[in-house]
Amino acid sequence: MGTGRKFHKNNMTRPRKSTMERKRRVKVQIKRLVAHGLDEEVLVKMDPPDIRELLRCPAKLKELV
Repeated sequence: MGTGRKFHKNNMTRPRKSTMERKRRVKVQIKRLVAHGLDEEVLVKMDPPDIRELLRCPAKLKELV
């Protein structure tokens, strides 16, 4: 019985999201919403999950503007 692939594989873990990368993504998402016509001052005060929720349905953004 030989040693199989199970013993030769390296353990891989997914890279964690860095704080700077997360801030950069939120900044880009805010710019996308501003392009749709929403107010940037209001968006900056919102939580990131709420910002992502607005981006999920761009058709509903027209009602908010």
